[in-house]
Amino acid sequence: MQSVQDLAAAVQRVIGNVERVIVGKAEPVAFSLIAVICHGHILIEDVPGVGKTVLTKAIARSIGCSFKRIQFTPDLLPSDVTGVSIYNQKSGNFEFRPGPIMSQIVLADEVNRATPKTQSALLEAMEEAQITVDGVTYQLPQPFMVMATQNPIEYEGTFPLPEAQLDRFMMSIKLGYPRAEDEINILDSHQHHHPLEDLAQIMTADELVLIQQQVRSIHVDPSIREYIVALANATRNHQNIYLGVSPRGSLALFRASQALAAIRGRGYVIPDDIKLLVKPTLAHRIIVTPAARVRSVTSAQILDEILQSVPVPNAWVGGGRGR
Repeated sequence: MQSVQDLAAAVQRVIGNVERVIVGKAEPVAFSLIAVICHGHILIEDVPGVGKTVLTKAIARSIGCSFKRIQFTPDLLPSDVTGVSIYNQKSGNFEFRPGPIMSQIVLADEVNRATPKTQSALLEAMEEAQITVDGVTYQLPQPFMVMATQNPIEYEGTFPLPEAQLDRFMMSIKLGYPRAEDEINILDSHQHHHPLEDLAQIMTADELVLIQQQVRSIHVDPSIREYIVALANATRNHQNIYLGVSPRGSLALFRASQALAAIRGRGYVIPDDIKLLVKPTLAHRIIVTPAARVRSVTSAQILDEILQSVPVPNAWVGGGRGR
């Protein structure tokens, strides 16, 4: 098993490779890799043209994973996602024709444009890494990750994602517009051809699976675990929150903090890891009360308030490992 420093160096090489294409977005790229390492899924909510699709393709190419894109539309059927059984007249049997979900990294583009019935086709795949078609269960390839996008501006002809589906996304991130100097660099890099065409593979899918296993051994002190639970409980008892964070949300924050510590070359989690990851892992799981929404209170603002109010562990949390 490689050391934490070797693991960190390997992941940092992948992050650097992706940043050759996604310019000036170090934090969203790092969050995306954290989700990959934790068997998680990502929801990217942002306006068109900021690089959501390119980010997904760059990650897939950098880690040597198969990639499929599903363009979600109102007429998309669940079988268009999972696949369908077709009768073969020669053999006299039904044969399964796999859909695009049978890939290692799947881009669900504009996921909120499909009907709830089609959106639900992703639920089993995202939670259990399997699909069921005509009563037969098929395992998805490993590693497996869904990166879904949605446009926060256009709501006409869309079907908002239900809470059960939002809760299955480990993180929700935004890319945002680039800074002026970064946008100039983008123009320069695209002058002759798309930089994605030159992107090299940095690690294999098998190496990624080993990293996914190793990250789970990162030490999380009992005081840090209590801190995560205290933050989750604070969302369940806040006056401006109608629905707080589920235990799945606490687990997502726990796993993400292990991955972040590993990426930073540490064998243990510190409170600053938790603070950085609270909003991307928890904000999309919270439903703000109607009265608070009228006052333009957002889940991110509430989480900032909770971070200020919940006591931070001040004991040594290194656990004597990975130092």
